Amino acid sequence: MGKLKTMEATRVLDVVQENQRMKSIYLDSPISASPGQFVMVWIPGMDEKPFSLSYCDGSKIGITVAAVGPFSKRLHEVKAGEMLWIRGPFGNGFRLEGENIAVIGGGCGVAPLAFLAEELVKNGRKVFFINGAKTKDELLFVERVRKAGVEPIICTDDGSEGRKGFATDTFAELLAREKVDCAYTCGPEIMMKKVVDLCLQNKIGCQASLERFMKCGFGVCGQCAVDGLLVCKDGPVFPISKLSKLKEFGSVRRNACGAEERI
Repeated sequence: MGKLKTMEATRVLDVVQENQRMKSIYLDSPISASPGQFVMVWIPGMDEKPFSLSYCDGSKIGITVAAVGPFSKRLHEVKAGEMLWIRGPFGNGFRLEGENIAVIGGGCGVAPLAFLAEELVKNGRKVFFINGAKTKDELLFVERVRKAGVEPIICTDDGSEGRKGFATDTFAELLAREKVDCAYTCGPEIMMKKVVDLCLQNKIGCQASLERFMKCGFGVCGQCAVDGLLVCKDGPVFPISKLSKLKEFGSVRRNACGAEERI
């Protein structure tokens, strides 16, 4: 989907502080994209990085960024009116399946899932949205999900907001009491692996958005390979039929130099 693929200068429309770690940057870009797809963002003289779309309405797009390194910290400094360069959208997004949907997000992974939840509601799905974070100050898009018509099930590791515990524990409890046809997840890979395992045990569908180090964004450099598949081209969203066969999923990733690291 979408019209833009080559690099294009784009004006920053607005910057919103979402929580203590994350900001949303809204860009004047009339592309069409589905939840789960991503764009490459370039800062001249610095670097280029991939970001999942957290918002897209056909006239503007949004990315939601945590300040964790030099590039993302620089993005946190941009102001409305400045220019960024983007290309995309790239990758495969989430595919709508089933009628009763569980959405399980953790931390920054909630960003594309809020966009997804809005699309699910528009298409008449019943949505259970599990919004997880380490602490209440890191919760993301709680009110946005409510505005879409879904009351989020909030859980925090430290119990500072909502239920105390992991999002996967809440998901297991949900499966025990509600009919769920398919689950969608994005967040820490250990969390997503548990979600996939629970879906396999309960014989329901599942799609997960994987994150790997990317350089090109469209399948040339091979940097984002996972068990022979490319996250940028074959993903970033993978169905359970593929996730269940990925030995590196939930266990191994590669760093910027291509060396394997334990997750």
